[in-house]
Amino acid sequence: MDRIAIKDLRIYAYHGVRDFEKERGQLFILDVDIFADLSEACRTDNLEATINYSQATQSIKRVMTENRYDLIEAAAQAVADCILAEFSLAKSVRVCLKKPNAPIAADFGYVAVDITRSRESE
Repeated sequence: MDRIAIKDLRIYAYHGVRDFEKERGQLFILDVDIFADLSEACRTDNLEATINYSQATQSIKRVMTENRYDLIEAAAQAVADCILAEFSLAKSVRVCLKKPNAPIAADFGYVAVDITRSRESE
């Protein structure tokens, strides 16, 4: 299976359990891997034969900003659902959603959830 990778997509959004997270918002960073058969696009050099990563990025941004979730697990699931719903070539999607400014009293790089969803699991 081929892969389209969107790495380190930075989105300011309003997710979190605490009220101040929903009010002030914070930075989230996403890595999204979309798995599909891209052989026709490779052969034809035709944009219609692939998943347009610009459109996928816009879809991810929309999903991350149109709702406010308590859990990054729920936000990651919404991103995965969107990719599978909007891009028929996508066979599966991996979403790693990072929260570098989580309100944790510790010195850390980020906390994250990493999920993989596929059409077969629907």
